[in-house]
Amino acid sequence: MYEIAHRVLALRTEPPRDVVVTLGMPYEEPTGEWSCPYRIDGLEGWEHERKVSGLDSLEAVELATAMVRAALAGSHEAREGLLARDDAPEGRRPQTVYVSVDGERNIAYIAMKHEIVPGEAVRQVVAEDIVLDYGDSGRLLGLELTDAARRLPSEMRV
Repeated sequence: MYEIAHRVLALRTEPPRDVVVTLGMPYEEPTGEWSCPYRIDGLEGWEHERKVSGLDSLEAVELATAMVRAALAGSHEAREGLLARDDAPEGRRPQTVYVSVDGERNIAYIAMKHEIVPGEAVRQVVAEDIVLDYGDSGRLLGLELTDAARRLPSEMRV
């Protein structure tokens, strides 16, 4: 794989070790589709090269990036809080959010975690056109945004 991008994450285990994410250069398949290889070394079950295919090279890179994010966020290492970026600004860390949009009802839901279990949101706060859902620990689980076509940032519209 010809590497075009990589990131090193810290796996806070004993002994500590690195998780290395690598994206390869997209290439055209004989079928006309484009594929982008990727690899995650250091996460259990991801130690071999994989690829995703798209209509063009940009879509293949976007899909590979999305697969890497999903694999990292869904890993048991991340769920246990063992996976971190060492170069993240002090006190802040990147977080994946999950956006679902209902165009017919003009609402969007921005979740701070992949799945919110029914009954997990124990408190709601309504502020103008936004409903904030909180868990029992006081942690923000997600928010419902009305008038999504106007209020949702363009880069979050799907």
